[in-house]
Amino acid sequence: MRFVMRSMVAMCLLAVTLAVLALAAHSIYSGLQARWAEKSVPRVARERIYAAPVISVASGTVVPEMEVYGEIRSRRTLEVRAPRAGRIIWLADGFEDGAEVSEGQTLLRLDPSDAQAALNLALSDRRRAEADARDAARGRDLALDELASAQGQAELRRAAADRQRTLRDRGVGSDAAVETAELAAQQAEQAVLSRRQAVASAEAQVDQAAVALGRLDITIAEAERALAETEVMAKFTGRLSDVAVVQGGLVGQNEKLGQIVDPHALEVSARISTAQFARLVGPDGTLRPTTIVAELDLPGVQMTAQGQLARSGAVVGTGQAGRVIYATLDIAPGFQPGDFVTLRIPERPLNDVVALPSTALGNDGTVLALGPDERLESVVVALERRQGDTVIVRAPILEGRDVVAERTALLGAGVRVRPIRQGDQRATATPEGSGPATAQAAETVELTPERRAALISIVEENARMPKEAKARIIAQLSQDKVPVQMVERLESRIGG
Repeated sequence: MRFVMRSMVAMCLLAVTLAVLALAAHSIYSGLQARWAEKSVPRVARERIYAAPVISVASGTVVPEMEVYGEIRSRRTLEVRAPRAGRIIWLADGFEDGAEVSEGQTLLRLDPSDAQAALNLALSDRRRAEADARDAARGRDLALDELASAQGQAELRRAAADRQRTLRDRGVGSDAAVETAELAAQQAEQAVLSRRQAVASAEAQVDQAAVALGRLDITIAEAERALAETEVMAKFTGRLSDVAVVQGGLVGQNEKLGQIVDPHALEVSARISTAQFARLVGPDGTLRPTTIVAELDLPGVQMTAQGQLARSGAVVGTGQAGRVIYATLDIAPGFQPGDFVTLRIPERPLNDVVALPSTALGNDGTVLALGPDERLESVVVALERRQGDTVIVRAPILEGRDVVAERTALLGAGVRVRPIRQGDQRATATPEGSGPATAQAAETVELTPERRAALISIVEENARMPKEAKARIIAQLSQDKVPVQMVERLESRIGG
């Protein structure tokens, strides 16, 4: 009995073993058949179609905008210097960097003792000179009186000599009396000459006194100026900078004490290339009157100010290139001298051109245009300007055609693409004064029912994709707008 039970167990184990071996052999045979079937059926290569964002071209008028960088400067700056050497005995309240000062405000005072003493001495010398001038005038008057007296005596002596000659002619006089009278007349004439010399000497003294008074007036004026220069005042309203003085400190003559800057008279200095300068000048070689915009980029805020092109540099500096232009700013709140700003200058309008994204232009100066059967064609264009992320090109043969907005290494002439348009987006010319036009690739796309059903079937037939991922992707494909990246990824995997 025990033998029979053991025999039955052995038979069962043998049957199970044979069944497992048969199942294994069937699995191996099925795999080999599948492998042989794949090798026997040739795979057909399918053309790959790439999705590409495109924009339609419509030429028109574009106003290029030159973007340069410059530095804010003040057109009205004054260095505060000490006109005299001395000690600072008083400083105005708020005489420090950034403080506001008004025109005529006293900023500091130097010790006026020496200047006051020099003025007092000059005034004392002038009083003495005035006394000398009065004495000279009195002496001149006395000399004139003495001259008049001497002239009267000379006339009397000449009359006496004439009478003696008359008496001698009548025979009642003598020659000795005539000679005596004539000698007296000559002595009187000599006295007149002496008095005239005395008058000339007195007048010379008067002139010397006047000269001395004039020199003393100059000395007094210089002393008064020196005394006035002990007070330093602001010449115009502005703000202080570079202040480097303290009360009680000694300063030398012409030593710099600070600087006054007018914050309302600002200008921008910028260096541009010679080609850019040529686009800003008129027929007479001078800068065209152009309105500019200065921008100061700060974290979280952007400050702007408008102005006008004013002038250009007179010479090109040694070792420099290009030209330096200056633009005055009208109202620039928040701007300060020394700020580094972006200067936007509109140029002359360009006609029959189109503004495209810079990614649409290749290094060889061509763009990819959409041709028949949605295949790309390489078209040569003339580049007019580059500004930021935009290029301005001239290509009459592209009028009304679609061009690729973003070129990649996969796109080239002869490649078939599926154009992606963002609504009714067009690369049209920018209206004058509104800036360049830009185009960006769409992030989502609307699918046709056939294309949507094809993509959903592709996802459902993928046996290696998890069920959760299938459900998520099918849910996204069922929406009105589907991400472009998802569509491109699915279609690139199947080659169509």
